[in-house]
Amino acid sequence: MKQILSLTITLFISIITYSQNADDAKTLLDEVSSTMNNYDNVFVEFDYTLENKAADVEQKNKGDLTIQGNKYNVNFFGTTQIYDGSKTYTIIPENEEVNVSTENSDDENTLTPSKFYSFYNKGYTYSLANQKQINGKQIQFVKLIPIDSNSDVADVLIGVETKSKHIYQIIETGNNETQTILLVKKFLINQNLNDNLFIFDTKKYESLGYIIND
Repeated sequence: MKQILSLTITLFISIITYSQNADDAKTLLDEVSSTMNNYDNVFVEFDYTLENKAADVEQKNKGDLTIQGNKYNVNFFGTTQIYDGSKTYTIIPENEEVNVSTENSDDENTLTPSKFYSFYNKGYTYSLANQKQINGKQIQFVKLIPIDSNSDVADVLIGVETKSKHIYQIIETGNNETQTILLVKKFLINQNLNDNLFIFDTKKYESLGYIIND
């Protein structure tokens, strides 16, 4: 009887601890989202790595992202993507073409830069992972696991700088053991932005001979 009682108490404490851990993880991510939403705009310069050690694959690249409200401008993999609040323009200099699309903001499966600080709200369970000191900063990692058992993603680790509540690193691990790692190298807020940063100049690219696919 004592053994059953002891096991029940242990299980009960474990459930409470897990619940508190999940709540703490969600609270931290909410603080990050709230902090970002209080800025007029955000500029992020990042390193991107894709690797699969079993397949001996490693790709590295750099990029930058500017977000203002629900608008964004991204430079990555040699392309520029502009979202002006209604349409997305993907500019591909190598092919001299621009692909135009209308984002369906109601589609929760569509992850865009404007959802960068809120994507975690649906479809994941949460838990606090390790806390590490990196380059003099305290980084608390939060582990997200997709609720959808058919997801190609095994888990996502989000590293949050505890003092500033800024995202420091995102590590996504696929079920095929491929990892994509985004490491923030520069983070600037409330910059004086060019008014044309989120506007696609149709005449400019037509004059350059680009094919515009809309």
